[in-house]
Amino acid sequence: MKVDVLTLFPGMFSGPLDESIVGRARETGRLQLRVHNLREWTHDRHKTVDDTPYGGGPGMVLKPEPIFEAVEALRAASEVPTRVILLTPGGRVFNQAVARELAALPALLLVCGSYEGFDERVREHLVDDEISLGDFVLTNGALPAMVMIDAVTRLLPGVLGDDASSDDESFSRGVLEYPHYTRPVEFRGWRVPDILLSGNHAAIAKWRRAEASRRTADRRPDLWEKLRWRKPAG
Repeated sequence: MKVDVLTLFPGMFSGPLDESIVGRARETGRLQLRVHNLREWTHDRHKTVDDTPYGGGPGMVLKPEPIFEAVEALRAASEVPTRVILLTPGGRVFNQAVARELAALPALLLVCGSYEGFDERVREHLVDDEISLGDFVLTNGALPAMVMIDAVTRLLPGVLGDDASSDDESFSRGVLEYPHYTRPVEFRGWRVPDILLSGNHAAIAKWRRAEASRRTADRRPDLWEKLRWRKPAG
């Protein structure tokens, strides 16, 4: 997969995306990541990317000209279709289903917000999608971009080694993941459930499904309610 990021703070991406699974995906070529500074598409000596909002109000607004020029140039240079995504609190909320949707695409261009946000013409006439990390506000869109890249990368074929690894994770099937245990069998008087030591794989699978359902109902009743309504009647 090819991912381009357009940001005012490219230095924030050094380090987090060089390590662990994402770093290995980049080394093997399964993820081709490029981070671009929006100021490269400005034409004044101050490299201005923002201006005061029409109608008054606090803060500054990202200007349309450098964003349009950058996105159009990066899209034209891409050899495959690219989905342009605006990272903004007003977008649809990012979750595991959205991560899988994006992982199936050949290329993404993530446009990171900053200041008070974007000139509305960017939303209306340039991007294909708008995504939010959740119902909170961050300093800029760099951290959401990194989180999305991590979540999407680990779903790419071959990245985890065993592609089935992501199937049983939390949210992959609409529920939280079941409990995990490893050696020793007993630790400070707390013992691994006997069913996991039985060797009965059918019984273990049944226990894991039940535990995943119980944990979801207890900890995330919102997810459990959605799952309940998706189940066929009868």
